[in-house]
This record gives sequence, structure tokens and C-alpha cells, in this order.
Amino acid sequence: MSRIEAPRDDRTGNLVDLLLGGLPADAVLTDPDITASYAHDMASFCPAGTPAVVVLPRTTEQVQHVMRTATALRVPVVPQGARTGLSGAANASDGCIVLSLTKMDRILEINPVDRIAVVEPGVVNAALSRAVGEHGLYYPPDPSSWEMCTIGGNIGTASGGLCCVKYGVTAEYVLGLDVVLADGRLMSTGRRTAKGVAGYDLTRLFVGSEGSLGIVVRAVLGLRPKPPQQLVLAAEFASAAAACDAVCRIMEGGHVPSLLELMDRTTVKAVNDLAQMGLPETTEALLLAAFDTTAPAADLAAVGALCEAAGATEVVPADDAAESELLLQARRLSLTALEAVKGVTMIDDVCVPRSRLAEMLDGVDRIAEKYQLTIGVVAHAGDGNTHPTVCFDPADPDESRRARESFDEIMALGLELGGTITGEHGVGVLKKEWLAREIGPVGMEMQRAVKQAFDPLGILNPGKLF
Repeated sequence: MSRIEAPRDDRTGNLVDLLLGGLPADAVLTDPDITASYAHDMASFCPAGTPAVVVLPRTTEQVQHVMRTATALRVPVVPQGARTGLSGAANASDGCIVLSLTKMDRILEINPVDRIAVVEPGVVNAALSRAVGEHGLYYPPDPSSWEMCTIGGNIGTASGGLCCVKYGVTAEYVLGLDVVLADGRLMSTGRRTAKGVAGYDLTRLFVGSEGSLGIVVRAVLGLRPKPPQQLVLAAEFASAAAACDAVCRIMEGGHVPSLLELMDRTTVKAVNDLAQMGLPETTEALLLAAFDTTAPAADLAAVGALCEAAGATEVVPADDAAESELLLQARRLSLTALEAVKGVTMIDDVCVPRSRLAEMLDGVDRIAEKYQLTIGVVAHAGDGNTHPTVCFDPADPDESRRARESFDEIMALGLELGGTITGEHGVGVLKKEWLAREIGPVGMEMQRAVKQAFDPLGILNPGKLF
């Protein structure tokens, strides 16, 4: 049975026939065994429907054809990148068109003078980083899934990464976009100049919109000169509070690390169990700091002194890039290691003011004890973005219930501390009710008005955000 000959009802058949009027046959997938693999991203506890069809366009014109067809038939469209998201934002709805943009993967331009790159949405983050590096340039946003995730997905969820403390998030590097609207029209936003303030900033509006306002088909991205190789320091602490105190001292002292990451004792143990890295399991918190300045050793020495003043039991600065990479390997293994504890995790994404970081970690400890669950915390400590990771057995209904309830309590704690429910993963399906709590009724009313203006039929990624 071919992709196009798979069983379908009259409505689906009409949809497929119309799509084939503007797409090659190999870009239209209807075999249920294949389309099922496009039904969801990597989030737990997020319902996913059954798509009617999956399309893989290669050109802007093909995306426009898909959206015109969807509008004519009133069929929902769910845009997707690599499906590495953690909020259910890429999950299919029943009878939808899944619009996978992974085949639109060309780097169209790298301009060292203007320091921009022009790319299609399916370009993988790591591929772009390597390509611009050959020109002595740097694209800073580096989500943990950077070897798999796409630029379009990064834009859709306003992704962050390890380097945010110094370089900021995806939104700060998106200068302009080409967007196919719900009715198939093509709109350009933003600029390719170093500055510009013409009209409302629609570019920023699309960053983080999770495919609910339009389909990004081209992006103009800002680049930076490639920094020197960073050096890393590891500091061990006898309490999470002492590690958080060190974070506050580092930031208050005016230091600008390229990375400032924290792992709690649960995460350190999980990494040791997975990879036998020899990390000291007596430590309550491990802090990693890095600098990519012209004199990183001096910066590390200054930060090491601040860690010791905050109560670090040991401070280990790397001597070279190889040692630095070894120290960072533990951080990169964190989520994989926590997943191995029970097989499944729920990864929260609560961001709090740096000054409240210790309260956040203490609160997560209490929640873990209350629900009798393993909850490890890794954090982009330099910007207050915590990733409490709930480990649970999905085959155990009671444990699954406790996992979901603990997840909600963690989000409530974040809001209580003046934070936000998501720093970089997005809202998707997972946090819909919490968005309303964070932004309030007037905020929700205005958000829905924006959605209505761009997507009056409500066909773009329905059921996400609100």
C-alpha cells in the first residue's frame, strides 16, 4: 500500500486530492503507520490526536498551497519542526494537516559584513552554528537539543539554552521573518539592518507564538563574532542555598559568564549512575561557570573566590578546552540521566528572579518529599531558569497522578516567587491553564484578540496556548 493509496474517508480523500494539486506525491503522507509517528512531540501528559495527513513542503509556494487548501476546507493545521519540544505544542489534533517543515532546510545566506544569516525553518540549530563558525561568526542560541531541533521550532517556542546568561534567547537574534498566514498570504516582517523601528514589532510577536499565528518559512537571524574558546570551573557546595548564594554574588559582582549552570544532588547522583563520571555524591549542589573572554583564567579565579566565600567545599577550574568539555559533559547528560531513573520524566521550565533561586530549589525539595517522588533540578542558574524534572513510572497510575500534581505545585511555586511558568519551552498543551493564571483575564482577552486578527477561522494549531 502506497502513501497515497492508504484508506481514507470522503472528506480526507478530498483533502488529499486538493493537496496533491500543489504538492508532489512524495510530500503527502497518509499511511496511518507513518502519520502516527508525527502525532506528538516529547512532552508527557499531553493528549495528541490522529492527523488526517502529513505534508512535507519544500518551498514557500507549497506552504501557501497547504494553507489555502486548509482555509477552503476549514481543516486545522499543526506546524512542526523536529518535535523535540516539551510542552505538546507540536501535537496533532484529530483530522488535522500536520505541516512538517523539516524539508525546508536550506541556509540561504551567510553575510559576515551585515552579520546575518538567512535560513529556512527546517535548518537544524547545530548545522547553522557550524556553518556560520566557518565564517568566524557565532549564532548563540543553543537549546539542549541543538543537534536535532530546528530554527523554525526554536522560533516557535522562543528557545533558550546554556548560553542565555550572557547572550540571551532566540528572540534577540530574530531580525526578520517571512510568514505564510492562515489564508495563504505571504507577509514579511522586520528587517536585515542593524536597527529599525518601523511599525509594530510583528517579528517579536511571532517568536514564541507556537505556530498559532502563521507559518515561518524564512528567517533573518543576527550573528555575533565567534568568541574565544571558553574555560569552565566546577564548584561543589554542601547546600543548594550556598550554591545559589554564589550565583547571586557572581551576578552582583558584575561578572558576565558565558554559562552558569547548577545541578542538585539528585541530578549529580543520576549522572554518576548513568555514566560513572566520578562526581562527588556528597555534594548537595554542583555549580558550573564558564567564560569565553580574552582572559578566562583570570575570570574563573575571581568567580572561584566568590564561590569559596559563599561556602564552596571545592573549586576546580579547567586548564584547557579538553578539561572544560569534560566538566560540561556532566551537565549535558543531566536530562538523559534523570530519564533513566524511572524511564519517563516531566520536565518543568519555571523561571524565577535570581534572588529567589534558593527558595525555588528548597520548595522543589519539599514537593518531592510530599509526593514521595524523585525530582532532580538542573538550572540555567545565571538567568534563574530552573528545570525541575519529575521522574515517574507511567505504568503506575498513582505515581503518574502524583507526578502531575507535583508538576502543578512547582509551577504554582514559581509564580509565588515572582517567576513565570515557562522560560524557554513554551505553553503548548501542558501549561494552558497556567498561562491564564499568570497573565490574568485582561491579558488573555488581548491575546485572543491577536489570535483572532491573524487566524479568524482558528485553524492554526488549535488547542494550544489557550
